[in-house]
Amino acid sequence: MRIAVPRGALFKDTLDLLDKLGIDTSEVRANDRKLLFEEAGIITMRPSDVPTYVEAGAADIGITGKDVLAEQSEREVYELLDLGFGPCRMVFATVEGDEDPAAEALRRLGVMRIATKYSRIAGRYFERTGRQVELVEVKGSVELAPLTGMVHGIVDLTATGTTLRENGLVIREEIMASTARLIANPVSYRVKAAEIDAVLERLRAA
Repeated sequence: MRIAVPRGALFKDTLDLLDKLGIDTSEVRANDRKLLFEEAGIITMRPSDVPTYVEAGAADIGITGKDVLAEQSEREVYELLDLGFGPCRMVFATVEGDEDPAAEALRRLGVMRIATKYSRIAGRYFERTGRQVELVEVKGSVELAPLTGMVHGIVDLTATGTTLRENGLVIREEIMASTARLIANPVSYRVKAAEIDAVLERLRAA
């Protein structure tokens, strides 16, 4: 069985969890650049790529954030378990001050301009709350966008809120909470049901 492991913020906790399952992650920890570890049955990648590899069957199971699954809701994968680590929040934030610039733009213009890397989550959220938005997709540091006046606010993921505060931004609304999730390829879940169920039981026990 092959597992897709996310590099980045969830990496260490994921490897610690695999160690508890008896999977030797020493080679993975010792190699920053190597991506495929055949002997351990591990592929490492960006968290946003985990659902892609699991859906395609390149990995039988994988670990990624709930935020990734919400943004890629069209992916045909099974979400099996909330693993509980890597807690963070998807938030709507604007420049700090008594007056919310996004709310003011909505009153004056009828529309807010919002920068985000999570256009689907943001779009669904504002549609659900009855507000019209123009979404600006940003790949890098989204905090910069409202500081330059390009947008009225941002939707982004935060763990502590420190980066937002350091850039003079304040959280106005919380959109969703996110933690690491175990996902599976639907075909693998049928063909390798006994193996995957065994992993699930051990994870619940851990």
